[in-house]
Amino acid sequence: MEGYLHLKSGHSYKGQWLTNQPEKDIKGEIVFFTGMTGYQEVLTDPSYKDQIIVFTYPLIGNYGINETDFESKKPHVAGVIVYEGSMSPSHYKSAFSLADYLQKWDIPLLGHMDTRSIVKKIRTEGSMPAKMSTNEMGSAELFLEKDEKVCKVSSKAIETYGNGENHVVVIDFGAKKSIVDSLLKRSCKVTSLPFNTNLEKIKKLNPDGVVLSNGPGDPKELIGILPEVKKILKQYPSLGICLGHQLAALAFGGNTKKLSFGHRGANHPVADLKKGTVFMSSQNHSYVVDEESLRATGFKTRYVNLHDQSVEGLMHQELPIQTVQFHPEAHPGPADGDYIFDEFMMMIKAENRRVFAYA
Repeated sequence: MEGYLHLKSGHSYKGQWLTNQPEKDIKGEIVFFTGMTGYQEVLTDPSYKDQIIVFTYPLIGNYGINETDFESKKPHVAGVIVYEGSMSPSHYKSAFSLADYLQKWDIPLLGHMDTRSIVKKIRTEGSMPAKMSTNEMGSAELFLEKDEKVCKVSSKAIETYGNGENHVVVIDFGAKKSIVDSLLKRSCKVTSLPFNTNLEKIKKLNPDGVVLSNGPGDPKELIGILPEVKKILKQYPSLGICLGHQLAALAFGGNTKKLSFGHRGANHPVADLKKGTVFMSSQNHSYVVDEESLRATGFKTRYVNLHDQSVEGLMHQELPIQTVQFHPEAHPGPADGDYIFDEFMMMIKAENRRVFAYA
């Protein structure tokens, strides 16, 4: 059955529903992901909350959906656009086809779409509101209501994992499961907290370090919690990832800005200016830290995106704080960015030694 994608720019595309056609139009910001694999992780990454995702690789779904590679308990995308969606996955771990999995959660999948043309429009005109529809005619104007997305994906209760020697608190703005897994692999006890947890509650848990997680939306939607974020960062060795990186910069007086079409893929080259190395990274974000705004924050740029020279990570010059815009817990083939977690553990151990020396 025919389905349609309408962009705010006025362009429309025809395809075929690979899931049941939706009862109503599905709206969301349209973005694209350039990785050849990793679609299961993308679908379940809370940072994609309410977005319509276009996969640029022409064949999606060929290895199916397994029971282990979820980043959260459910998919968060509003809809999915593909050129060809495999209905007969071939992998020994496959438990569902892509279409069956999305249908289970009532998320529409449009196939036989001209994804190359759609992506060209996004690259030319930027990410924009879009809708997936059964109606051939798009509305004259298409707008999305502004809403704060982090509260939709953050945990509502305290959750604890593992029982390692170092206790790390993860402030959950929409945290990926693999962040927790990366800390557990390093013998940590991990406590996940709701995004609006204050310093006093964190103190009662007596953590050794804090991670500000990834999450969806504009970081400035969380301006109300920035004073508390600054207090937390000044108290503990800290690592900010993606949205957490942006919030750290804002909390110390920096600024963020929106990219035209964002960075989403598993093949983004990043330079580590401290180590003098380059590695491939996995990314998913629309906003970046404005480097010019960092002059009075105490932060300096450590990581740079080699495609557009945007800021990919910071280090504080006085406090034990490090941030990254990319996802060090994701492995886009190599695990090059994994050392970020090792450096975080070294910061925690160094701070513990300092405290012990003055105790």
